[in-house]
Amino acid sequence: MKKLFLLGLLFAGTLQLTNAQKIKLTQGDASVLKGQTEINVVFTYDNMSVGKFDKEADYVSTKKADYNKDEPGRGDKWAAAWVADRKSRFEPDFIELFEKNSTIKLGNHPSAKYTITINTSRTEPGFNIAMMKKNAQVDLEITITETATNKVVAAYTVLKSPGRTFGMGDFDTGIRIKEAYATAGKYFARELMDALK
Repeated sequence: MKKLFLLGLLFAGTLQLTNAQKIKLTQGDASVLKGQTEINVVFTYDNMSVGKFDKEADYVSTKKADYNKDEPGRGDKWAAAWVADRKSRFEPDFIELFEKNSTIKLGNHPSAKYTITINTSRTEPGFNIAMMKKNAQVDLEITITETATNKVVAAYTVLKSPGRTFGMGDFDTGIRIKEAYATAGKYFARELMDALK
């Protein structure tokens, strides 16, 4: 009975993970990507809100000050990691899970016919303080353009992509957020592949 209960919890968690995220085509038609094997990808973080803060800069300065107050230098290290995690964790995880679920390779391909720009408009860092836990989330604005002309051929929104891990291994903000990017990459790839059928 205990095993069945645990399996039920795991299944419910998986459903919550996939159902919480919403992917919507807001403009154009991605079917023009049929036959493409490589697409240029650009990640941006323009006008991103974070948690309860409308501006990322306000969030970073507040957290940095709080951490430095508790332990001198800790806030500076955290602020550096906040930016560095984009290239070392978030973007690679999005690309890795996208490519596992797609026939298209994403990367620095400036000569590719199409470019995908992935702008993060909102980040919810979440928290894990042992007794309480809140999953991370990201909202993305994804625009597909002709590389040469910058003409938009399709645009999507990805809302509330969840970042969660099982167990207690996600005390680090970056671990939680990178899972949100991995989830977004996986399900956006599936959405795109459906559009190319």
